[in-house]
Amino acid sequence: MKFNLAKLAATAVLVTGLGTAANAQDYPFRDITTAVVWGAGGGTDSINRMIMAEMEKHLPVSINVINQTGGVAGSNGMVYVQNQPDDGYTLVGLSESNVTAAVQGGWGQRFDFWYPFIVGGSPDLISVPADSPYTTLQDLVDATKAEPGTIPAAASGAGSIHHLNLLAIQNGADAEFLFVPYGGSAPGQEAAVAGEVQVVVTSLAEQAALIEGGLLRPLAMLTEDSAEIGGMTVPSAFDIYEGLGAYLPLKQTIGFAIHDSASDEVKAALGAAFEQAIASDVVAEWAAANNYDVGGQYGEEAQAIFTTLEANFAYTLQELGATTVDPMSLGIEKP
Repeated sequence: MKFNLAKLAATAVLVTGLGTAANAQDYPFRDITTAVVWGAGGGTDSINRMIMAEMEKHLPVSINVINQTGGVAGSNGMVYVQNQPDDGYTLVGLSESNVTAAVQGGWGQRFDFWYPFIVGGSPDLISVPADSPYTTLQDLVDATKAEPGTIPAAASGAGSIHHLNLLAIQNGADAEFLFVPYGGSAPGQEAAVAGEVQVVVTSLAEQAALIEGGLLRPLAMLTEDSAEIGGMTVPSAFDIYEGLGAYLPLKQTIGFAIHDSASDEVKAALGAAFEQAIASDVVAEWAAANNYDVGGQYGEEAQAIFTTLEANFAYTLQELGATTVDPMSLGIEKP
């Protein structure tokens, strides 16, 4: 059998050329999906849809946002993205509340599995339906003391920052609510408006429209500072209960993440788009209009922030009796 050396050489060049062309496809060359771990309409969902729309302007592909809710502290969404390839085509939309998933038995990983991007956050407050008999935080706390564990309160899912803030109020003010978990801030707020629960703890950004529309009555900010909303001043709970200082403030850190094992190319491409998006007037105006503070950290800087949050949240939950897994067994050091 005779071989045509010229034809073999041409074939080799063609194959090599095809391989080079395939490898030359720079990330990203197809659409990206962001799976938000909390429900549609909540703070994490809204901020991810906003930042992804802005990042699209600096990428050659589209970013589709979906919701992958459920589990413990958003664990379903994290597990979903964890099980996807680390190629940067599936992002997870998350918040500071997700750092508690491991100590609550919903996720078997430290948070350093992720390479996070922080967009920002909004302070929490405690509110009641507009027709509620409680006009002050003192009224509400007194009612819980009269009938402990009978006043239903929504604060997103178990282990969320809103849940932690509710637990902090209980401990700092010596109150006891009946915690009713919901799959995100929006459903919890809707439950309060509908009268299914008598109390709701979520962020100012999430409650603003309902407060301004006269559907919710804010009782207190769960930070050291008061806030102006709907033509009224919402006092700080710290002014009422000194004991809250031992548990609060616990603040939001909302954004998205990819696998930390993703390539440097993927991290660099997303980082460049993120930097341009964060610096835009669109993001600044959106944050101001929606009661958010802009972050902008990503990579190692953001990982350091989440590591601190993970430790603080884990041991706060343990102290409040809300953990099922010892943080130390996960390698989470006590702050």
